[in-house]
Amino acid sequence: MIKSFQIWKLLLSLLMSKEIIRYFRTIFLEQVPVFFKKIDRKAVQKILYHIDLAEQTNDPRLFKKINDNIWEFRTKYANLQYRLLAFWDRTDKEETLVVAVHGFIKKTDKIPLKEIDAAEKVRRLYFSDKNNP
Repeated sequence: MIKSFQIWKLLLSLLMSKEIIRYFRTIFLEQVPVFFKKIDRKAVQKILYHIDLAEQTNDPRLFKKINDNIWEFRTKYANLQYRLLAFWDRTDKEETLVVAVHGFIKKTDKIPLKEIDAAEKVRRLYFSDKNNP
């Protein structure tokens, strides 16, 4: 399932521009496609479009720092605030990755602390697994 989203995103980006400069590449952990299955298909398309734009720009309306380690992809669709929490992986000298952990619909002005804590936990596990193969 993850690969199908990445392929769709790649095709979208190829259609939009002949030469694309990307500052990072986004990958999705398993909870992101689970979230996508639960929400409107057009919302998913807009989220993927915003991720594609965020990879090419430095726009805090699309990708914003929450704390030292966690960032959020931001999308508004049909009066709902969709968020994907993510973190940076700069361990590969050739490619900078942003790892999207999970998504949720934001219902208050502040991001729930449990969502940030969950993303932090996944980040620690990700780097622990990566450093100890």
